[in-house]
Amino acid sequence: MKKVLLKTVFAITIAIIFSSCAALHSGYMLNSAALSSANFSYVKQNIKGEATVTYVLGIGGFSKDALVEDAKQDMLASNTLKSNQTFTNLTVNFKTTSYLGILYRVVKCTVTADVVEFK
Repeated sequence: MKKVLLKTVFAITIAIIFSSCAALHSGYMLNSAALSSANFSYVKQNIKGEATVTYVLGIGGFSKDALVEDAKQDMLASNTLKSNQTFTNLTVNFKTTSYLGILYRVVKCTVTADVVEFK
């Protein structure tokens, strides 16, 4: 009888642990360069930068603004802008993954953009 009760409690505990994992996606589009006239050309499309932060018991990491800034710096590090170039169609996306409720949480920020060059 004790073995059956122990197996049941163990199975319920494992089910609770694995069912407490979740992921949440959110994002927004930022204002960017006005492309109302045909005085530009696309140089690169869909470039991206990423930044990740981890929280344990709600402690650690940066604010969302700092996370976005780190992702932008990552994007700029691999895609330096030349004269008359700018980012456009800039989007910011967040993926928040929680494990074991609020015990462990990972937030990943991805910034994507296109690079245009004005004539």
